[in-house]
Amino acid sequence: MNCEQARPLIDPYVDGELDAAGKQTLEQHLCDCNDCSQEWQNLQSLKKAVRQEPMQFPATAELRRRLSVQLRIQSSLQSRSFWEWNWLATLATGIAAACLILWLNFILTHPSSLELLAREVAASHIRSLMADHRLDVASTDQHTVKPWFAGKLDFSPPVKDLGDQEFPLVGGRLDYLDDRTVAALVFQRHQHVINLFIWPTEGSDSPPSSFAPIQGYNMVHWTQGGMTFWAISDLNEQELGDFAGLYTK
Repeated sequence: MNCEQARPLIDPYVDGELDAAGKQTLEQHLCDCNDCSQEWQNLQSLKKAVRQEPMQFPATAELRRRLSVQLRIQSSLQSRSFWEWNWLATLATGIAAACLILWLNFILTHPSSLELLAREVAASHIRSLMADHRLDVASTDQHTVKPWFAGKLDFSPPVKDLGDQEFPLVGGRLDYLDDRTVAALVFQRHQHVINLFIWPTEGSDSPPSSFAPIQGYNMVHWTQGGMTFWAISDLNEQELGDFAGLYTK
């Protein structure tokens, strides 16, 4: 080891930070080199003096005065910053709460397009019962009901007779929903009337799903084969769901 290699190691050697191999190599060099050995001794003496002599000096009156002024200024700024931040945080929280209330009010008072359509379906069902205008064509034969719609609609509704499953077809009529003329097929379950509204849709197929009852009438909605279906009746939800399941088969 030469002096150029040894000198960077003297300081960590004095601090006891060299590993065993480095320590042994440096000590051998210090034994052979008076210059590096003298530097090591000087560094040892300096570190010893620093540890022994107190490094404290009394502050002057002027320094204490300036520090006191700065501490008061800093305390005042921190207090003002806290209240400013607290005011802004309170304002932001209030604005967020107001926005949430407005959003909830909008959601609760502005029904979705699907909810509006469900209300239309319920209104058409009730109107057909009250006006005694359930049928334009009365027949239990699907081969009579289906051709009746030809020329009256711009689509051909799928007509099924579920009489064998105790949901006999009664007939059909034209109705108006979702800004267009639709097919309304009428079925019966004991004394309960089922209106099944059908019209074309661009949506993908979706399985039957119950919709929240409106004015006591249960509803099931699904899409299949490019058509949308809405079944509505005062039947219980389970039986109306059974009807929808049979119609999709």
